[in-house]
Amino acid sequence: MTVSRLSDGLLWYGLMLILPWWGGANGTACAIRMLGLGALNLLIYQVVKRHFARPRPYKTCPGIRACARSLDEYSFPSGHAMHAVAYSVLLGVYYPEFTPLLWGFTALVALSRVVLGLHYPSDVVIGAAIGLLTAESALSLL
Repeated sequence: MTVSRLSDGLLWYGLMLILPWWGGANGTACAIRMLGLGALNLLIYQVVKRHFARPRPYKTCPGIRACARSLDEYSFPSGHAMHAVAYSVLLGVYYPEFTPLLWGFTALVALSRVVLGLHYPSDVVIGAAIGLLTAESALSLL
């Protein structure tokens, strides 16, 4: 549950604040891009969630109980997976030495969302795919 809570935003927002101080000009550029990418993903997330309005697994499957609180009503797509993948792609470009740690954390975030009863596996897969696409698109524009 700790991994899932960290990915609510605390870790990412903390990195955006620390990177300019820790990484100088490179860190500032990365933090600014993280901020823009996060805003884009949040917009996509809101539109897709409202369009599909898919109930969370614990609301539709009697054998599943939520082991953590959900941040909103609907499950599709997973915003946690979307942001974790997008930020891991971006951070991996700026700080390749942290790539294994980033992707390990991202995998735990994705898995935790299903294990906690908050998402179906397809929510996580599609959320991750959107995060990958937005990050790759953002990087190709830079």
